[in-house]
Amino acid sequence: MLPPLAAHLRTVKRRLAIIAATLAGAFVLTFAYSAEIIEWLNRPFPNALVFYGPAEALFASVKVSLLAGFVLSLPVIFYHFWKFIEPALLPKEQRLAIPLFLLAGCLFGLGLVFCNLVILPLVIEFFVGFGMDRDITPELAVGMYIDFNVKFLLVFGCAFELPLVLTLLARVGAVSAVTLASYRKHAVMVALILSAVVTPDATLFTMLLMAVPLMVLYEVGIVGARLFGRTPAAEGPAPVEAAVPMGTAGHRVR
Repeated sequence: MLPPLAAHLRTVKRRLAIIAATLAGAFVLTFAYSAEIIEWLNRPFPNALVFYGPAEALFASVKVSLLAGFVLSLPVIFYHFWKFIEPALLPKEQRLAIPLFLLAGCLFGLGLVFCNLVILPLVIEFFVGFGMDRDITPELAVGMYIDFNVKFLLVFGCAFELPLVLTLLARVGAVSAVTLASYRKHAVMVALILSAVVTPDATLFTMLLMAVPLMVLYEVGIVGARLFGRTPAAEGPAPVEAAVPMGTAGHRVR
C-alpha cells in the first residue's frame, strides 16, 4: 500500500494527465473551427486581415484554438479541481462548491464577451481611426492582431473573477469589506500598474480601458464581501473566576 503522500501525488498526476488530455482534445476540435474563431475576433476591424510570413496564419490559428480549447475545457478543469479539494471541505462547503465553480466559469465567459464586444472595438477603432485620419490605409497582420486580441481576452476573463475571489476571501474570514474599502487607493494603484504591464501596447488609452473595469470589479467585490462575508462572532460574557474561600481576616485560605 502506498504512503499517504505518494498516493496523494499519484492522484494529482492522474488528474493533471486527464486535464492535459482534455485540453489536447479540445484544441484539436477547435482548430478545425479556427477560421470561424478568427472571423469572430475580427469583428471589431472592418477590413480583412493579411499575413506576411509563411507560418503566420498557422500560428494565429494555433493561438485562437488554444484559447477556445481552454474555455471548452473549463468544466473538466473545475471538476478535477473540485475533486482534489473535496476531502478537505465540510459537507456545507461541499454543497456550495459546484455552484461556485459554475459561477466562476460564467464570470470568465462574461469577461471574454465583454472584452470582445466592448473593449476591443474601442481599442481597434481608436488606433485604426488615428491612422486613417492621417490618410494611412490600415493593413493588420493576422499574427499581431490575434496576439493583441488573445492577451486582452485572457486578462479580462481572469479579471472578471476578482469579485468572486474577494467575496470568498471575505467568506472565509481572510479579509473584510471594511479592510477592502480601506485599501481602495492601493487597489487603484495596483490596477494601473497591472494594466501598464499586461496591455500589449501600454498606452494611456488601453491602460485606462483595462484599469477602469478592474476598479469597478474591485468595488463589486467589496459589495459581495459586505453581503456574504463572515460576520464577526459576538463576544461572549466575561469568564467568571471561581470563588476562592476567604479567611476571617479577608485573606485567602491556603
